[in-house]
Amino acid sequence: MGQKEKELASYIKEGGNWQDIPLNVRDTRLDGIRKTGGRTTYYGRLRWDKPSYTISTYYNRVGNGCNLHPSQNRVISTREAARLQSFPDDFRFVGTKTSIYKQIGNAVPPLLARYISTLIKPHLNSYNFVDLFAGCGGLSEGFIQNGFNLLAVNELDQNIMQTNIWNHSKYTDRENFILGDITSEEIKHKIFDACKNKSVDVILGGPPCQGFSYAGWRNPDDKRNLLFREFVSVVQNLKPKFFVMENVLGILTMRNGETIKEIIKAFAECGYFVHTPLKLNASEYGVPQRRKRVILIGCRDEIKIQTPSPLFSEDDIFLPKPITVYDAISSLPSIDDGGGIDEIDYEFQYPTTYDLLMQKQIDFEKFYSMMLESRH
Repeated sequence: MGQKEKELASYIKEGGNWQDIPLNVRDTRLDGIRKTGGRTTYYGRLRWDKPSYTISTYYNRVGNGCNLHPSQNRVISTREAARLQSFPDDFRFVGTKTSIYKQIGNAVPPLLARYISTLIKPHLNSYNFVDLFAGCGGLSEGFIQNGFNLLAVNELDQNIMQTNIWNHSKYTDRENFILGDITSEEIKHKIFDACKNKSVDVILGGPPCQGFSYAGWRNPDDKRNLLFREFVSVVQNLKPKFFVMENVLGILTMRNGETIKEIIKAFAECGYFVHTPLKLNASEYGVPQRRKRVILIGCRDEIKIQTPSPLFSEDDIFLPKPITVYDAISSLPSIDDGGGIDEIDYEFQYPTTYDLLMQKQIDFEKFYSMMLESRH
């Protein structure tokens, strides 16, 4: 943080925001927020006793969200952000700082992805999957943690793909990490070749759908829709038993709901039964973060997917409470603003149950049973 940001942050109490900053303290962005009335997450400081707000690609900046450490006068570190996204501690992010912020902020939390995989796993006899629009590999990581087998990955950004390769090349050959634009026939054929002579059980992906705000996907002149078209095209070609499409909540209300209807229709025309879109909050599935996403699951057969039930809840006395910021990052060493190094030998003196999960000392089943035992 710059000196001015440090001063502003120093006034903000745990769980507080821009409203804590004295009126005599002036700043151009802050003055604008005061004038228009900004969101309560602006200049926000995390609370120890609650999950974090959504981790964005700007978690390194004070004014853009609730990114301040609960007790230290700094924004959260890369590893702290990764933990709030539920990436295990041995997951390494490769690239520039800006690229890493983007990778973590845009990722699907692995524990949310893991839960999604449990909805379809009972209906499969084999567990091979392909990850499109893969980013750094959050969806892949969750499916891998639940015993699925990675066949191929496609991603456009070279830096982001390096993170994916670093962490997941032990699960499939490096040549199956296909870097390039999925709208290219050459790239699509590389994806198909990577899956040749293998059953494809699931295709994952979160294609951008911005173009739907203005025109239906059938409009060939709207290039913003091409990425969704290609997702449908790959599903149509590889014919997986299931596909899983992830997106933001706003997709449900685009064009007064017409967008999601057209998406479902597109898959139906390929022979897929598409379930009612699932609205999932990551904090209900083990992620120490309130992050809401839409999950669309389709299958070749009309299989009824179990209605998701929360694993964690603030209100249900029979379930453990959501994982908090304290559970997630309180055991990590204190660092100065902008400090810390990529790797450090560090012994947790009093590890939380979440620490044990992130360190891979226990698996999710053991983690959850321990959380159930401690709920009272």
